[in-house]
Amino acid sequence: MPPAPGVSGMNIRGKPTSLDIAHLAGVSQPTVSRALRGSPMVNEETRRRILAIAEQLNYKVDKNASGLRRQHAGTLALLLFEDPTPDESHINPFFFPMLGSITRACARHGQDLLISFQQFSDDWHAEYGDSHKADGLILLGYGDYLAHQGKLTKLVEQGTPFVRWGAVMPDQPGLSIGCDNVGGGRLAGEHLLAVGRRRIAFLGDASNHYPEFLDRYSGCDEALKAAGFSLDRALQVDAESAEDSGYAAALSLLGRGLPFDAVFAASDLIAIGAMHALQENGLRIPEDVAIVGFDDIPAARIATPALTTVVQDTIRAGELLVEALVHLVNGEPAERTRLPTSLVVRKSSGAVA
Repeated sequence: MPPAPGVSGMNIRGKPTSLDIAHLAGVSQPTVSRALRGSPMVNEETRRRILAIAEQLNYKVDKNASGLRRQHAGTLALLLFEDPTPDESHINPFFFPMLGSITRACARHGQDLLISFQQFSDDWHAEYGDSHKADGLILLGYGDYLAHQGKLTKLVEQGTPFVRWGAVMPDQPGLSIGCDNVGGGRLAGEHLLAVGRRRIAFLGDASNHYPEFLDRYSGCDEALKAAGFSLDRALQVDAESAEDSGYAAALSLLGRGLPFDAVFAASDLIAIGAMHALQENGLRIPEDVAIVGFDDIPAARIATPALTTVVQDTIRAGELLVEALVHLVNGEPAERTRLPTSLVVRKSSGAVA
């Protein structure tokens, strides 16, 4: 085998170390450790480069030292990111059933669970990535994906095992488990078409900053295009997952003066806020405007009228998050997963359940 890039001519005194390999490969030492134990967190090209350099140096893994380094605390950390509100206390109720599922799954796997509430602006990636508080992290919370993508990359570089609930995309840092957002959006679009709606507004930030919302928008648009229609970007209004944001988005939509006969909201919280705004402005739901949300939070069932919404399997989600993280902590492969969605029909869309 020809010398790996950077190895030829290198003078290493004494026994080669993983730090020597990291220097030659241009990666961090944790990346070398993960590659040598076959972690799926290292891409194939990087793994091959590291293995080639290790072979050229005749590097041997010190199994005793490796075992000491991999001593586990038996604790997983759940970092729940709060939505930005004036009192810094808002937590999306969508996550509450998932919390219960995660807690039960940890107990089944013999893991303690440390729950910590975080702000997106905090240095949580450094605090947990560089400490021994937990063997791995579960990250819950939407927020602006692009704003904290760098922190996810830092966790990967530090060798911190983590999984997150969110959009499942290629080439993203770390491992994600999420729902089929495109499929859920398609269900919403097909349902609204079936009840005779054609001018469908979308409330939610349908951009790369919020990839889950963007997928929901895309799925709804696919359903309309299959029927010879499409979503009108002039009827799309940015909104975060909060009632006040949905209320403001609906007012903005009304201010544009464009006709619409349905609203697909990127979350139930947005939908419920929009319903209040529309009703206060004299519109009847569902007679004038049909509404569909996403998440099926408890408030959706007691809204007036009850909210038609796309359902995510939060119980299975919690189980998969824990299972995947336990695999990563043990140096075993884990896969990204998209969970299927379903639609629960209630009065807000003008259909009979």
